[in-house]
Amino acid sequence: MRVKGGPQGHLRHKKVLKITKGQRGSKHLLFKRANEAMLKSLWYATRDRRVRKRDLRKLWIARINAAARLNGTTYSKLVSAMKKANIELNRKMLSDIAVRNPQAFAAVVAKTR
Repeated sequence: MRVKGGPQGHLRHKKVLKITKGQRGSKHLLFKRANEAMLKSLWYATRDRRVRKRDLRKLWIARINAAARLNGTTYSKLVSAMKKANIELNRKMLSDIAVRNPQAFAAVVAKTR
């Protein structure tokens, strides 16, 4: 005699099908296909949360470098000078200042000289 899932199995299937609601084709209809799609999509989500952090850091550095070059220096020289001058601004904030308030960024650059 085999053991079937019963109500718990039905609820588990419903949970997986609810997660894969937006998928195309049989991925949102058939449990086996839906479960495969769910596992893959959750793995992608986990991986891409880390990748997003990398991408944002690259963007911040590119923005800081562009603003630094407008002020007559480069990104690496600016970051090095900021460390020596004990200016503790992280890249996210520095990038935000560079984009929204170029005068304030120019003042930061002037402090490093």
